[in-house]
Amino acid sequence: MKRVNKVIITCAITGGIHTPTMSPALPFTPEDIAAQSIAAAEAGAAILHLHARDPKDGRPTPDPKVFMQFLPVIKQATDAVLNITTGGSLNMSVEDRLAAPLAARPEMCSLNMGSMNFGIHPLADRYKDWRFDWEEPYLRSTDDFIFRNTFRDIERILKLLGEEHGTRFEHECYDVGHLYNLAHFVDRGLVKPPFFVQTIFGILGGIGPEMDNVLFMKRTADRLFGADYVWSVLAAGRHQIPVATQAAMLGGNVRAGLEDSLFIGRGQLAANNAEQVRKVRKILEELGHEIATPSDARSMLALKGGDRVGF
Repeated sequence: MKRVNKVIITCAITGGIHTPTMSPALPFTPEDIAAQSIAAAEAGAAILHLHARDPKDGRPTPDPKVFMQFLPVIKQATDAVLNITTGGSLNMSVEDRLAAPLAARPEMCSLNMGSMNFGIHPLADRYKDWRFDWEEPYLRSTDDFIFRNTFRDIERILKLLGEEHGTRFEHECYDVGHLYNLAHFVDRGLVKPPFFVQTIFGILGGIGPEMDNVLFMKRTADRLFGADYVWSVLAAGRHQIPVATQAAMLGGNVRAGLEDSLFIGRGQLAANNAEQVRKVRKILEELGHEIATPSDARSMLALKGGDRVGF
């Protein structure tokens, strides 16, 4: 009998990279974040990766009160795994980035596996008229920005959320060195299998989106972790769907969503997150894959279950 590979689709709903000027579909009010999250889950996303935005002007916010305006709404409407960022956005301290996860005690959080240059300043050159005055300086400042996640920061997050609250992580690896950072924590027993490795391609400051790099990251993770990890892939911008397809052909799980790309095709803005999920789902099903349900994802990743979160 032919083995069917169940593929987890993660949808990253809004993030901290794109700004409201770039797309009218980018959600930033709690109501829109909730509505688009629920629709993405209905379209096939088993995991929802969530950031918060100031509802007045769309700037990223770490405020737990804003998160709590949409997290319970999503939880009541869907069984999807809710994955809260610990990455936040530019200019947030580690304390800022931990505020909402510590309040919510979710099943899953993202965790960037190293400090890095994180350049989104080239995006500013594409626009002349801005919807809000914070957007352009926010983007342009990243030519002198280092996203901080030191070994001490990572250990602190693993202990505060992982050991104390049973949260597991989407380990975000933007370059091959991040895989070795993760291996360091695995060797120390602070990360236990099965762990979820999100390899990320196409961010300025990280590894590029070429297929050779996808294969290199996969081979390196295989060598470091063997059967102890679950592999997922995301790529930024126009590389989102092609790289997801390539990863799926190699047995990987995939991430889509407006955090990673605002488009559904060449020059065509996506209408919402669910549209991207439906496109990825169609590709996966045509490749012969079965789409993992939230229950499947919980089993594959050894999650604690939505009934044990703090909201």
